[in-house]
Amino acid sequence: MTIALIADVLVASLLVATIITCFVLTKRIERLKADESGMRQTVGALIAATDTAERAIAGLKLTLGDCDRTLAERLQTAERYAADLAAQIEAGQVVMDRIGQIVSAATLVAPRPAEAPKAAEPTPISRLANAAQSAAAIRARAARRLEGQAA
Repeated sequence: MTIALIADVLVASLLVATIITCFVLTKRIERLKADESGMRQTVGALIAATDTAERAIAGLKLTLGDCDRTLAERLQTAERYAADLAAQIEAGQVVMDRIGQIVSAATLVAPRPAEAPKAAEPTPISRLANAAQSAAAIRARAARRLEGQAA
C-alpha cells in the first residue's frame, strides 16, 4: 500500500507540475499572439510606407527626366546664342578692321591742305579725319569690351 500511495503522490505532483507548466505556456502563447497582432500591424505599416516610397521614387524619376530635358534645351539655346554672339563679334571685328584699313589708306592718300579749312564748309579730308578718329574710338571701345569679356 505504501508503494501505491507513493505512486499516487508522485502522479499527483506530476499532474500539478503539468498544470502549472500548461498555465505558464498558455500565458506565453497569449503574449505571442498579442505580439503577433502588433507585428502584423507593423508589417502592414511597413508595406504601406514601402508603397508610398516607391511611388515617390517614381515621381522623382519623372521630375528628374523633365529637369534633364529642360536643362538640355536651355543648354542648346545658350550654345546657339553663344555661337551667334561669337559670329557677330567676329563680324564686328572684321568690319572694324576694314574701317581701320580704309581710314589708314585715306589718310595716306589724302593730301594735306596748306591752308586751314573754312569753318563754314568742312572739306572731305577733315570729314575723313573725323571718320578715322571715330572709327579708332569705336575700335578701342570694342577692344576694351572684348578684353572685359575675356577676363
